[in-house]
Amino acid sequence: MGPTAQTARAAPATRCPRDSKPVLLIVCLLLRTCQLKAADAFKPNILLIMADDLGIGDLGCYGNGTLRTPNIDRLAEEGVRLTQHLAAAPLCTPSRAAFLTGRHSFRSGMEASDGYRALQWNGGSGGLPQNETTFARILQQQGYATGLIGKWHQGVNCESRTDHCHHPLTHGFDYFFGMPFTLVNDCHPDRPPEVDAATRAKLGRYTQMLALAILTVAAGKTCGLLSVSWKAVMGAANLIFLFFVSWYASFGFVRRWNCILMRNHDVTEQPMVLERTTSLMLKEAVSYIERNKHGPFLLFFSLLHVHIPLVTTKKFLGKSQHGLYGDNVEEMDWLVGEILNAIEENGLKNTTFTYFTSDHGGHLEARDEHGQLGGWNGIYRGGKGMGGWEGGIRVPGIFRWPGVLAAGRVIREPTSLMDVFPTVVQLGGGQIPQDRVIDGRSLVPLLRGAAERSEHEFLFHYCGTYLHAVRWHDKDRGRLWKVHYTTPRFHPEGAGACYGRGVCPCSGEGVTQHRPPLLFDLSRDPSEAQPLTPGSEPLYHAVVARVGEAVVEHRETLSPAPPQLSLGNIVWKPWLQPCCGTFPFCSCDQDGDHSET
Repeated sequence: MGPTAQTARAAPATRCPRDSKPVLLIVCLLLRTCQLKAADAFKPNILLIMADDLGIGDLGCYGNGTLRTPNIDRLAEEGVRLTQHLAAAPLCTPSRAAFLTGRHSFRSGMEASDGYRALQWNGGSGGLPQNETTFARILQQQGYATGLIGKWHQGVNCESRTDHCHHPLTHGFDYFFGMPFTLVNDCHPDRPPEVDAATRAKLGRYTQMLALAILTVAAGKTCGLLSVSWKAVMGAANLIFLFFVSWYASFGFVRRWNCILMRNHDVTEQPMVLERTTSLMLKEAVSYIERNKHGPFLLFFSLLHVHIPLVTTKKFLGKSQHGLYGDNVEEMDWLVGEILNAIEENGLKNTTFTYFTSDHGGHLEARDEHGQLGGWNGIYRGGKGMGGWEGGIRVPGIFRWPGVLAAGRVIREPTSLMDVFPTVVQLGGGQIPQDRVIDGRSLVPLLRGAAERSEHEFLFHYCGTYLHAVRWHDKDRGRLWKVHYTTPRFHPEGAGACYGRGVCPCSGEGVTQHRPPLLFDLSRDPSEAQPLTPGSEPLYHAVVARVGEAVVEHRETLSPAPPQLSLGNIVWKPWLQPCCGTFPFCSCDQDGDHSET
């Protein structure tokens, strides 16, 4: 079991003054005698910034010419930009589990074969298991201050309202401020419901039909048309009322149960005031940097932008060329710029390893009567929820460490969000766990130019627990093959997404099984527009066979894990619901600063 929130982080060894580190680092690099993990004096601060639902095509440095993202673009100019950076899953909960642990989310049970593919409630019992090791836990053991500000979405409790078994402070973070859940439309009083909206609508219809039926029976009894006892009528009415209460107690109060802010173990806003959340997150991040500037520190700034309902402050509303979504992207870029400014103003730019990414591709199905509410995935096919198509998993990847990483460099090798785990563990002087499969590979040699090729020969792309596609980096031939075994059926036919439903399914009637599989050469066709055939590609059978062998080898590494997204773990349990005050009268506003940034 990992350290609890009360466990003091390990005391760091004696260190040089922080402001001397850039000089020492430069001397060390010139002499070619230092290793990044050799001494505590050269442990960098680590700033990880993750956007939510951002499309790779939404950024200027990835080809967008109409959205203004000058701060993220500057980060790319001053650092290294990856063009083939890939999420391990196309949805929030599993992608972030893989990011935190460096291993596919199904290895920790944070994936589902059917039904719910992400956590639905703060009051559920599923979440990142305590026996999983995050990079925060390892860095905490190496003397780092470890903070998470923003979105968590990895669960909270297991058996009681205060056990916090899945909480960030149980997984290696010293400090947490943010949402234990995620933004959803339900957080905004004027937006349509999102959390299990279809089920909610069905339950509402069933309740109305049952209520109408009992009223009809009561009317018949009153008029003498039915010979049923009033006791039976009242008994049935009570059962219908209990049925209504059983589902409305959760679905009727989604905003109060899910849209909350916590500081460490305490709920500070319930429900949260969306209009001031951005200013609170920024204030917390800047404060964390200032408190820990003598470092080393890890700050995971997990943005709420650009997930619907796209809460945007007045300063940015109506300012972009792409409606509310564009406004939100440009506000996100400003927010990133403010964090980078705080790093620079505290003299930490040259001693901070900074990373920017998104948890998966843009949400194509997110739209309303005014237009698109989700991101643009550039030339890539598909989007959020699609585990095989590039648009669902290809994300920005930008790294900056002045004086160590060459500015303006572009790397086109296949890399994964799971690679961040071994990368930051190496930089922090920690050791990769040897008692489990780690799917990520350290990016340090690639980023520093010591290696020209990615360590990944094969990358396996899952949708839920179903293997949809496999990527083969055929280094000998200089080809990048992609084999698709399963693809979603777009709706309507010919569209690029599954409009009319939240995201595309992973299995069942909503997918097509390809026998033989589809084959693409991403080195020549990154948009996956032209599938290859035995007639058009002489290597077709050899490639499919080699990838098939890799799949067999990969499956030998799999072992069952308790399913965290099962129905029993997903459903809302009132005794697990985080609450400030006396349950069910949960309400508080401890931050109380109503100023808007």
